[in-house]
Amino acid sequence: MNFLKSGLQTVLGSQQPSQAPSGAETVELLVERVTSSTMLEDRRDACRALKALSKKYRIEVGIGMNAMLQVLENDRTDCEIIGYCLDTLCHVTSPEQFEEEEDNPNVTANIGEQFTEIFIKNSDNVCLVLTCLEEYDFRVRWAAIKLLTNLLANRPKEIQEIVLVSPMGVSKMMDLLIDSREVIRNDALLLMIQLTKGNGNIQKIVAFENAFDRLLDVIKEEGCSDGGIVVEDCLILMLNLLKNNPSNQQFFKEGSYIQRLAPMLELSTDHDQAGMSPQKVSNLHCMLQVVRALVCPSNPQQVISSCQKAIRSSGLLSAICNIIMASGVPPDLLIETINTIAEVIRGDGQNQDYFNSFVAPCDPPLSAIVLLLMSMVNEKQPLSLRCAVLYCFLSYLYRNEAGQTSLVKTLLQSSEQTQSITSGQLLCRSLFSTDPLSNWFAAVSMSHALLENQAQKEQLLRVVLATSHTSKPVSLLEQCNQLLQQANCKFQSKVGLLMLLSVWLSHCQLAVRTFLSIPGTVAYLTGQISANEHGDNEYLVQGLCAFLMGICIQFNDNSVQEHQREFLCQLLVKRIGLDTYNKKLGEVSKHENYSKSAKQPQIRIAATTDLLLDYEFCRLFKALEASISKTVNGFSSGGENITELTLSQEASGLVAQYKDIIREQDTRLQALQQQLTQTDAKVRELSGALEQSHSSNAQLQDQNILLKAQLQAAADLRQQTLSSSASSPLHLLPAQGDQQEALEKRLSMLSLEQQTDRAKMAYYESENSRLLGELDQLRARVSVAESKANEAGTEIDKLRKDQEDLLELLTDQESKLQRYRMELKRVTGQSFDEDDDEDDELQAIEANDGDSKEATTTSMANSSNYPGGFVC
Repeated sequence: MNFLKSGLQTVLGSQQPSQAPSGAETVELLVERVTSSTMLEDRRDACRALKALSKKYRIEVGIGMNAMLQVLENDRTDCEIIGYCLDTLCHVTSPEQFEEEEDNPNVTANIGEQFTEIFIKNSDNVCLVLTCLEEYDFRVRWAAIKLLTNLLANRPKEIQEIVLVSPMGVSKMMDLLIDSREVIRNDALLLMIQLTKGNGNIQKIVAFENAFDRLLDVIKEEGCSDGGIVVEDCLILMLNLLKNNPSNQQFFKEGSYIQRLAPMLELSTDHDQAGMSPQKVSNLHCMLQVVRALVCPSNPQQVISSCQKAIRSSGLLSAICNIIMASGVPPDLLIETINTIAEVIRGDGQNQDYFNSFVAPCDPPLSAIVLLLMSMVNEKQPLSLRCAVLYCFLSYLYRNEAGQTSLVKTLLQSSEQTQSITSGQLLCRSLFSTDPLSNWFAAVSMSHALLENQAQKEQLLRVVLATSHTSKPVSLLEQCNQLLQQANCKFQSKVGLLMLLSVWLSHCQLAVRTFLSIPGTVAYLTGQISANEHGDNEYLVQGLCAFLMGICIQFNDNSVQEHQREFLCQLLVKRIGLDTYNKKLGEVSKHENYSKSAKQPQIRIAATTDLLLDYEFCRLFKALEASISKTVNGFSSGGENITELTLSQEASGLVAQYKDIIREQDTRLQALQQQLTQTDAKVRELSGALEQSHSSNAQLQDQNILLKAQLQAAADLRQQTLSSSASSPLHLLPAQGDQQEALEKRLSMLSLEQQTDRAKMAYYESENSRLLGELDQLRARVSVAESKANEAGTEIDKLRKDQEDLLELLTDQESKLQRYRMELKRVTGQSFDEDDDEDDELQAIEANDGDSKEATTTSMANSSNYPGGFVC
């Protein structure tokens, strides 16, 4: 303090104790000195004093902000005075309140934001600060970074726009990340985190400025997941660049940066996970969020697929799966890991197969899926963990026909056929447990095994349960129906069962037929729909029952005599009323949980009571609500079936029939394609063997020619030897004869071997010709199957178009009928109820005077489109 007083006396001159200036006066004099002094030393001393006073007298110093800006523009060559000015502006624009100004009533919480607004009114001021980043001097560069960070914290959108249009503005900031001074680099990371929030254009520029390489290098230097807070900052910045930015996501994948992430998620085997530091947990958590940003379901499907493939091939999926099996992993990190696995495997067949084959290191060995399902159905586990496991299991079943089939197959197996617990058994037990949340989890899981899979819907009808040793076995569908109608069935259990039944019965006439054959089913649904209980929970159950009833009508094949489509519609009209039914059906989409659940596949809830509707069920409801309402409302109050509904149902039946044909042809097509692939492989194998035989034959021919030449040479030599036998030693003759005999024997063996090779060639050529013929036939069959499938698809499109044209025609006819009724009322001068019989209307007409009757008859007769029944 004494030093500050002496400095002020040096700058302001000596003052008498009775004439000591106030703080505001001192600041005003210092500002005057900065703007008017001609000597650099005087301005520097004044700036140093203003910096010292800027925390306690922030408002007074902020008023003189223009003096600081003047110094930044005119005294750029002096790093010391520039550093003082930047520090002063940093204090003035700070979003936080200083201890020195706590007793000042004039300082408000947003005073820094107000001064920031004044500062950025002229965008050149921000450009001045960006220019200061080029100065290597520590005092200038560090102060400029802190000032820009404050400006971004107070006015992020405005500063981002200024930086975006500033020449090389982003590049200047990116250069800070390679500064050798850790303080500069670390604060530059915080600055870049603020700069890249919510601005896709800046994110793209930063990414193409080699940001990913620099960040990954820093992470590696700091020790990867074992590093400190700097690693977390790097990952947060990386997350800003990737989240909701498909361009950067594709760039990240194509740059092979995913491969560099894999080692960072590997946990050492000798590491004590129970002693994992909080910072390491945070680092791993951020790394998992980076992975999720690449495969988030809201990303473009092309980006998701390519990233999922790279995550699998790089070993990153294996590293993530190992985390959930490691001991001592904190619950929050475990939940994030499970959610990450869910999005990495969602919709990718190979990733789903890998996860299905992953075995937990326990005794006895268990599938990772079964182990996770045990946690999901365990009511003692945290709700967030159970929801994460559900999300992971549903992602495993998503567009995974093999996984759906496998789950249903485990339900069809008897206890004698399997020694260990299966996923189907776990879900079946939980479906009928006393815990309503377990009921809900199991019901939703089983419903996802049936999505867009009619074959498994029909297979699940074969599942038979025995609740006890003495009771008679009942089907799973009947057991679900009985549980739904029990008086002690909890609210969440009812919601889960109704969603399961709705998914099960939709688009499956056999399931609807079986369901309607269960005694008491229709009576229960109509009773629930017509109930008068009030409350959001009651309304939701009534709406779900109305939806299930509508599915029974929409996909009814009229095979159940007492519950045909027309009968069910009459029942709704007479006992409930169309208005009441439509109102109850609409209660589902009006429920607040519907809009939350329909946004994203992942379950995000704040409390147990929020666990109601499922994402895929909401999609199904949205797809069927309009058609169900149109079908039910298509019946008149008297129960007569209008032509629109009849033709609509007939067309629906034809469409379903053609869908079955296409599905069957698609199966045959896949089998033929598989057979074609196998034949191609065999042809390639035989072709290789044939080429090898040709090569061997050529070698044998060469050897044959050589041996023949040797044999001829031996014969010539023998002839010469015989002719000169008188002069040749006798002991040489037998040796030459033996040599010739050996050559002849070898030639004979070679000739035999050559014949055997030729035989193999003939066999290979015939086999190759046969397979090529089969290949051509298979290709022709595949072509025919594809053409049939295309014809069936064209026929379905034609039927749909005819149905739409018919509906439009019927709509026009109905509007004309309504118009004629209004005309009839106007002419007769009486009011008729639209629901009265036609005879009542004619009697009312005849009761009027003759002139009105004649005018009415004439008016109707002149209309060519008017129904004949009314004219008579």
